[in-house]
Amino acid sequence: MSSCLPSSPSLSCWLPRSRRSPGEARRLLEKLLDSAPGGERFLESGKLLVSELVTNAVLHGTPMGRRVQIVLNVDRQRLRIEVHDARGERGPVLRAAGGEDESGRGLAIVKLLAHRWGCCPRDGGVGKIVWVEVEVESPVGRAR
Repeated sequence: MSSCLPSSPSLSCWLPRSRRSPGEARRLLEKLLDSAPGGERFLESGKLLVSELVTNAVLHGTPMGRRVQIVLNVDRQRLRIEVHDARGERGPVLRAAGGEDESGRGLAIVKLLAHRWGCCPRDGGVGKIVWVEVEVESPVGRAR
């Protein structure tokens, strides 16, 4: 069961280390974006991004018995997704996945969809935060 603190248009929620947590994170993001003016513009990319980051935190960043925190914030121009986990000694590694690999493509998707993304230590020195920001496209588009 999750423990969430909504404050529109933001949400902070603790999720268990579970295979179900990425789905719960997607549902929470959908609820937040439904309540935010213009939030639907971030829905598709936001669901992919939050799913990837929470999956990585559950599989690689969270020891048994610990939880994952998600922090979501949206305004008219930007969606920010933060995923906090307890393992600070190892950050995300962007690598090229081979054709036969069953995993390893997620951070490439993050890099493609996010305007900005990164990793930083959590306050207090325990764990890390992996974050992404998605912005509304200008009519001209953006250069990569």
